[in-house]
Amino acid sequence: MKKAFCALLLLLLCLPDAPGQTYQPTWESLDKRPVPAWFNQDKFGIFIHWGVYSVPAFRPVGKERYASYAEWYEAEVMHKPGPGREFHERTYGKDFTYRDFAPMFRAELFNPEEWAALFKRAGARYVVLTAKHHDGFCLWPTKSRYNMGWNSVESGPGRDLVGEVTQAVRDAGLRMGLYYSLLEWETPTPSRQDKPYLPAPFFEKYRIPADQYIDDHVVPQLKELVTAYQPAVIFADGAWDEPSDYWKSTGFLAWLYNNAPNKDEVVVNDRWGKDAHEKHGDYYTSEYASADNSMGTGHPWEENQGIGGSYGFNRAEKPEDYKTSAQLVHLLIDRVSRGGNLLLNVGPAADGTIPVLMQERLLDIGKWLGVNGEAIYGTKPWSDAPRPAAAKGRKAKADAPAVGVVAAPDRAYYTTKGNTLYVIRPEWPAAPFAVAPLTTRSTIKVTCLGVPGAVKWKTEKGKLTITPPPLSNAALPCRYAYVFKVENAF
Repeated sequence: MKKAFCALLLLLLCLPDAPGQTYQPTWESLDKRPVPAWFNQDKFGIFIHWGVYSVPAFRPVGKERYASYAEWYEAEVMHKPGPGREFHERTYGKDFTYRDFAPMFRAELFNPEEWAALFKRAGARYVVLTAKHHDGFCLWPTKSRYNMGWNSVESGPGRDLVGEVTQAVRDAGLRMGLYYSLLEWETPTPSRQDKPYLPAPFFEKYRIPADQYIDDHVVPQLKELVTAYQPAVIFADGAWDEPSDYWKSTGFLAWLYNNAPNKDEVVVNDRWGKDAHEKHGDYYTSEYASADNSMGTGHPWEENQGIGGSYGFNRAEKPEDYKTSAQLVHLLIDRVSRGGNLLLNVGPAADGTIPVLMQERLLDIGKWLGVNGEAIYGTKPWSDAPRPAAAKGRKAKADAPAVGVVAAPDRAYYTTKGNTLYVIRPEWPAAPFAVAPLTTRSTIKVTCLGVPGAVKWKTEKGKLTITPPPLSNAALPCRYAYVFKVENAF
C-alpha cells in the first residue's frame, strides 16, 4: 500500500497544473486556457482611438453601422469619390497625402495623467489604446524597420504615447491594454490583391514584401509590445480578410500564453483571423451590436462602441449623433446583465484633448457607478431572469446602428453576486413591482442602493413584490437607473 501511495503521489506531482500548462500553437490547445478572472469581474473599460486620423478628424456622418468611422479617413474619405474626398481636396489640396498629416499630429495638450484620472472617475477598470490602427502608424518607438519615420517618436509628437498612457493608467490603479491591427492598408493581403484598400501608387510605394510581412513585421511588433508594456488586454483587429493560419496567430498566442511576463493576467479577443471570430480567443467581440444577438453566457464577451457613431474623433458629428448619458448607462447595464463587458470608446483630438462632451458622458457614468457599482462589478447574469419584450427588437434590422438601449420604463435588468439579486430599473418605479419567478427566504432583505433604510416587500405565489419608497425627484439617489438589492434571494 505504501509503495502504491508513493507512486500515486509521484504521478500527481508530475502532472502539469493549469496555471503552469504549456500551450501548443493550435486552437484546440489554446482554447483550453482558463480566462483570467479579472476580465469577467471588471465589466467596464475605456477604448481610445487616437492617431494620425485625429488630424483631419472627419467623415460624413452616415446612419448605417460603421458609416461614420473617421479613423478610416485614408481608405474611405481621401480615395473614394464623394463628399469626403471633396472635403479633403478643398481643405488640404489634391496633392496632400495621408502621410502629410503626421507632422500635424502634435499632441501638444496631451496629459496622460489627466486622461487616467478621467477614466478612473468614469468608473472604468481597464483601458485599451490603439497602439497601431490600419494606417500602420505606431504610437510607440517600434523597432520594425518598416515603420521607421512612421511612428509617434520619429514623427508628430516625438513621444512614446503607448508608454506614457500605460504608465499613467497603471499609476491610477487601472489595467492597461493595447489594440493592434494585423492589417495595414499599404500592404494588401492575398485576398485583397484585386481589391486593395488604397490606390496602387500608395501601396506600391510603402508595401511590405509579402514574404516578410508576418514573420518580420507583425509578429515581432506584437512581441515588442508584450515585452515592453505587458498589456493586460491585446485587442487584435483587421484580420477579417484572411484565416488565422495566414496571420500565424496560434503561434504568437502560444508564445504569449507560455512566455509573456504577465501571462497569468493577459487576455486576448477573437479577431485573429476570419475563422476565429466568435470561435476562439479568451473573449468574443461585438462592435456596435454587430454580434450582439449571438452573445450569451457560455463564453466571456465584450461589446465595444463609441460615444458617437465613430471611434476616431469625427468633427462632423453633432450633439444628436452622440448617445445620451442615460443611453450609455442603459447600454452598460444591458450588456452586463447578459454576461458581457462594455468597452466604451473616446476619440481624442489631435492635440491630445478629449472632447468635453465625451468627458461629460464619462463623468455621468462614473457618478452612476459611484452609487450602483456593486450591481455591476463582479456580478453574473440571473439565469432565471424573464426575457424582456424589448430584446426582441434587436433582431428587427441587422444593419441598424446600435446607439444604446432604449429601455421601457417598466423594464428590469438583473445581475447577481452570491446569494444577492440586483434588480435594476431604468426609471424610478411609480408603483409596486413584481420580481418573478423568485422563491424567497424568510431572511430576505430589500434595500435600494443610495437610499437609507429597508424597502417594503412581500411574497405571494412565488412572486416577490417590491414597494419603492415614496421619493421626490430631489431625493432620488442618482439619475438614469435605480438598483434594488435583494439579499438572501437564493
